[in-house]
Amino acid sequence: MLGERLKNKVIIVTGGSGLIGKPILEHLKNNQAIVINADINADTNIESGNYKCDVTSEESILELLKEVYKKHGRIDGLVNNAYPRTKDWGSKFEDVPMESWRKNVDMQMNSVFFMCQQVLKIMKEQGSGSIVNIASIYGVVGNDFTIYEGYGGTSPAAYSAIKGGLINFSRYLASFYGKYNVRINCVSPGGIKDSQHPSFIERYEDKSPLKRLGQPEEIAPAITFLLSEEASFITGHNLMVDGGWTAI
Repeated sequence: MLGERLKNKVIIVTGGSGLIGKPILEHLKNNQAIVINADINADTNIESGNYKCDVTSEESILELLKEVYKKHGRIDGLVNNAYPRTKDWGSKFEDVPMESWRKNVDMQMNSVFFMCQQVLKIMKEQGSGSIVNIASIYGVVGNDFTIYEGYGGTSPAAYSAIKGGLINFSRYLASFYGKYNVRINCVSPGGIKDSQHPSFIERYEDKSPLKRLGQPEEIAPAITFLLSEEASFITGHNLMVDGGWTAI
C-alpha cells in the first residue's frame, strides 16, 4: 500500500541491498520516507541515499551516522537488517569452532548493539524515533530439524542464539527509552523463498499453515507500520510475519 505514512522521515536501513533489504527500501520510499541504504556493497552517495557501511566496524558506523546527521539534522528511524556472517556459517552444531561462534555473535548481535547505542543518543536528544530489529521465528521457537533431513542441511546454532538475544535486547531498549518517546520493536520473518533445496521447500510448506514460504516483499509492510505513527503505542513488541509457523 502506498501512502504518506513516513513522509520526510529520515530512516537508515542496514543491509538494504540484500534479499529482504531491497523491498524494505522500496516500501519505505513508496511511503515517502528519506531512506539511507547502509550496506557494505553500496557505493557511497549520500545525495542518492546510499552509503557504504560495514556494520561490523565501529568506525564505519560512526562515519555513517555523522554523514546522515550532517545531511539531514535528524534520524527518525533505523532498521537493523544487515546479516553479516562467516564463511563456515551453516556448519552442523558439533562442528562449529569456538572462534566462529564468537565472530558471528560479534558480527551480528554486537553490531546491532553498537548501532542502536549510537542512534539512540540522537533519538533521545530529539525526543522521538523508532527502531525495528529484524529477528526470526528461530529466535522464538525451537528449530524443526526434520525440514533439513532430505538433503543433510541444518540451521546455524548461532542464528537462534543471536535472534533470540536481539528480541529480548529490543524489549530492554523499549523499557529504557520509552520515556524519551522512542520506540523499539522487532519483526520476525518466517522462511523466505530464495534458492533453497527442493526438499526443504516441500517440507517447510507442508508444515506451514499457509502452505508456502514467504516472499521478500511480504516483510516490508510490517516494518513500515512499526516505523510509522500508526504504531505510536507499540513498543517492545515482536511482530511475527511467518505464515502462522509459530502459531502451531
